[in-house]
Amino acid sequence: MSETAPTITDQPDGPAAGDPMPGPRAAEPRAAAAEGADGGAEAGDDEAEGADDGGRSRFGKPGAPLSRSPFVVGFTAGLGLLLAYALFMVIQDAASILILIFIALFLAVGLHPAVVRLQRWGLPRGLAVAGVGLGVLVLLAAGMLALVPPVVTQTSALVENLPSYIDELRRSETLRDLNEQYQIIDRLQSAATASNMTRAAGGVLGGAQVVFGAVFNVLTVVVLTIYFLAAFDRLRLGAYKLVPASRRVRVQAIGDEILAKVGAFMAGALAIALIAGVATWVFLMILGVTYPFALAVVVAVCDLIPQVGATLGAVVVSAVGFATAGLTVGIVCVVFFIVYQQLENFVIYPKVMRRAVKVSDLAAILAALLGIALLGVVGALIAIPAVAAIQLVVREVVLPRQERG
Repeated sequence: MSETAPTITDQPDGPAAGDPMPGPRAAEPRAAAAEGADGGAEAGDDEAEGADDGGRSRFGKPGAPLSRSPFVVGFTAGLGLLLAYALFMVIQDAASILILIFIALFLAVGLHPAVVRLQRWGLPRGLAVAGVGLGVLVLLAAGMLALVPPVVTQTSALVENLPSYIDELRRSETLRDLNEQYQIIDRLQSAATASNMTRAAGGVLGGAQVVFGAVFNVLTVVVLTIYFLAAFDRLRLGAYKLVPASRRVRVQAIGDEILAKVGAFMAGALAIALIAGVATWVFLMILGVTYPFALAVVVAVCDLIPQVGATLGAVVVSAVGFATAGLTVGIVCVVFFIVYQQLENFVIYPKVMRRAVKVSDLAAILAALLGIALLGVVGALIAIPAVAAIQLVVREVVLPRQERG
């Protein structure tokens, strides 16, 4: 039986193709990567140190974020609550001034189309803003001249004639019996003196404070409106720069559309108020009611308030008609305003407003009621353009996102 000698083959120095890489050689890329990371960190430090020369940042490279330990999270949340409460207190204390600023900004947005129109006619922007501001001042002065003299005259006449009115009431048999039992008229007559009436109105100082406060608020709104008009484009573009660049074009398009709707609403509201004022003035001139221009201004101003303003103006004018011209004229005033409100609600308002803001009647009524509940007359004025803006955002942003989702 023969034995076969084993064959000896030369083994290569390196591992076979299927064998794993030895440890020292496998660590070489890691070491190189670590060296590259260290080199990158050193380069980043050098870049941060030389940022002043490069113009990127003079404060260096931002550090690592803070650790999210429970203590840091709780401390940050507490600071957030304190900051929110402080902000709430600041807003509450400055609420009156913030409302004036908001009114001025809203008026500037509404009057900006007039400035643009004057610029298209060839006027420089400064002269266009000055012209619009002068027009606003003229309208305010005309309204004050129409309202203040009748109010002062009628108040003085009421104070002077109140004792005679009480004497006329004394002649009534029913009131005479009541006066004999409770001395009602005697007490009214003893209290109806000029000094008591002035004291009841809050005194001379209180009345002066109210007047000067109202004048200050009006002048503040006018001045702020003119400043906002002068810097309107700069403020608008600055607000758009706060939006990320990837979304800036779309946000600017939607924002400009919202501003256009607010301007269209203001123009439409002024047109409707002017029509109501002119119609009321012509009607009162025909009837011969006293102070027709002042009452027409009251109707025009009240008509600026959506949905409820026309009713308030009609109540004031009808009451004056009953008091000054008799029962027949008062009834005619009531009939006139009922007919005119139907004409305004179903003919004038739809043609003027629906093309501008495209808000349904139900949405307008709900918005006006909610605005009155939140901000009073100011809320009623901004309610409809706010609803138009919300509808635009929902249609262009929210609904497409829901469809994609």
